[in-house]
Amino acid sequence: MKRISIAERADWRNQAEAVGFDFHTIDGEPYWDESAYYQFSLAQIENDIEDPTAELHQMAVSLIDDIINSEQLLSQLDVPERYWNHVANSWRNSDPHLYGRMDLAYNGQGPAKLLELNYDTPTSLFETGYFQWIWLEQQIASGLLPATADQFNSLQDQLENAFKTLPFPTPLHFTSVLESAEDKGTVNYLMDIASQSGIDARYIPLENIGEYNGQFIDEEDFEILGLFKLYPWEFMLREDFGQVVITSQTQMIEPPWKMLLSNKGILPLLWQRYANHPNLLPAFFEENSESAANRPALEAGWVRKPLFSREGANVEIITDAGETLKEDGPYNDIATIRQAFCELPRFSRVNTKSQKNEDTYAVIGSWVVGDEPAGIGIREDNTLITKDSSRFVPHCIVD
Repeated sequence: MKRISIAERADWRNQAEAVGFDFHTIDGEPYWDESAYYQFSLAQIENDIEDPTAELHQMAVSLIDDIINSEQLLSQLDVPERYWNHVANSWRNSDPHLYGRMDLAYNGQGPAKLLELNYDTPTSLFETGYFQWIWLEQQIASGLLPATADQFNSLQDQLENAFKTLPFPTPLHFTSVLESAEDKGTVNYLMDIASQSGIDARYIPLENIGEYNGQFIDEEDFEILGLFKLYPWEFMLREDFGQVVITSQTQMIEPPWKMLLSNKGILPLLWQRYANHPNLLPAFFEENSESAANRPALEAGWVRKPLFSREGANVEIITDAGETLKEDGPYNDIATIRQAFCELPRFSRVNTKSQKNEDTYAVIGSWVVGDEPAGIGIREDNTLITKDSSRFVPHCIVD
């Protein structure tokens, strides 16, 4: 795994904006950064990322039966009691799921380590599935990458196949909050893929969804049969309007059972079931982390994560060297877990504004469509905490 500088395409910003990638720059700072790329060997991708992704996914899914049949575990994951049966029924009814992303720490050597599962509302989808693939094709055409260069990226093809084969109702509505350009861009991308798959895809802002006699309805008062929502389950279940999910016949994507896997509490549950698995880090619910049995595994450094934290919010790190890093956020009153610290690989980059070298840390987002690995996207940040402002850097495979 190498980080290699490369010339940017002269017109990439125009290309991005022409296809709706308006959030390529956030607050004047690059979000899409093609001044460099990450290079992997095929063996690294297949053996260290793709295969572990498939195995970790199956390990996580294997926990669901135990969770839905345990009031203690549902409480520990902070699932409101009134929704327990709803979540369990969605699993027992095999409600179809579309996609997810797991974040991995990997430095090119040794097993990748699972940091967390983003299985409810993962983003960076368009950047991974489409824009970095176009980058690869054009950099090969320009001669800056070898003709044999490849990419671990079947994301768009697998999503298209999923929309063709999974039993989603049609018309299928897609929703996100109006104020988020990134969320709208992700939803637009999925709608485009769904349309190419033959689905009648319709957008409705989250704020415009209505309710009539316990059923979600659209702006024309028609029942919403199916709804892809880029909006977290944990938010919905704690809002008055969210209670409609119990009575509504709307098929939700992602289904309710996916909230269990997106919960950070899945990390200690994985460690309990599969302790010492090479792709797992020791993890414990916070109330247990100070016990004598757990202390040795975490004394060298640890990460505290709220059960529902997103984009690094309220994450606190104590590194192996004792350095403290903390990111503020809105999840102060949420139960937490502790996970053993695993340092992200550190590289050097040239800041395009200051032209000075600075450290950057990379995390791999490994995608799953249905139950199959589908590609990776890489985010990097100047700190050990990956945030919503962290840069997206493309990758390629060269042997």
